[in-house]
Amino acid sequence: MTGVEEPAVAAIARLAASPRLLVALDFDGTLSPLEDEPMDARMLPAARDAVDALVAAPGTVVAFVSGRSLVDLRVIAEHGDASRVLLAGSHGAEFWIPGEGVVSHGEDEADVRLRDALRAHAERATAHLEGVWIEPKTFGFGVHTRRADPADAAEANRIVDEIVADEAPHWRRRTGHNIVEFAFRHEGKDSAVAELRERVGATAVLFAGDDVTDEDAIASLGAPDVGVRVGEGASAAAVRVPDIAALAALLTRLAEERTHVLG
Repeated sequence: MTGVEEPAVAAIARLAASPRLLVALDFDGTLSPLEDEPMDARMLPAARDAVDALVAAPGTVVAFVSGRSLVDLRVIAEHGDASRVLLAGSHGAEFWIPGEGVVSHGEDEADVRLRDALRAHAERATAHLEGVWIEPKTFGFGVHTRRADPADAAEANRIVDEIVADEAPHWRRRTGHNIVEFAFRHEGKDSAVAELRERVGATAVLFAGDDVTDEDAIASLGAPDVGVRVGEGASAAAVRVPDIAALAALLTRLAEERTHVLG
């Protein structure tokens, strides 16, 4: 199987025969390279071709599952209203569904006021740190330190950790590649995949991701499912690929196999 390593071969063979397959994919670092400017992220051409092939394959539903706010995810995914790709943004607190549009779990006015106050506080408190950026999110905010030196990154995270611990200790904290996220909603990528699975009636799920938050989804998968880890790092995934190009090859092969098996 050209471009695809074992044990991916066996996983593809099993998934190819599942009547209704959900292919749920993280975006940043999985389909798109990580960027210093987060809104510059775009799918690599090979990844986009693989996604298109899966969308066209029989009995197959594709979803992007991201920590990004839904509005930002739609921009970087170049996702139009006619798209057949489902979206789960904000770690599964908001969705975009073909034929329905935006489906949100809602937000309380008090939570929104606290979000805005904490984000402004974090921005002021870290303004003196070079390369630190506070990203607005629908249900919280993220502290980006990709462009900061290690000392400033550590100081930014210490400052914001203290702010949230003092003012919103009930918020959920997540870490990722050069980002710490805080949110007043507690959904994770595991709950996002569970909701998508039920919504589309999936008989099996493939989930692929590259970061710590993706492990929530990977660890939640059952016997018919397959988790794929992109790149290095500890993972519960049964399949590991070195990079985005290798994932694209795996997904392309899966689309070909499903078309062959299901006709």
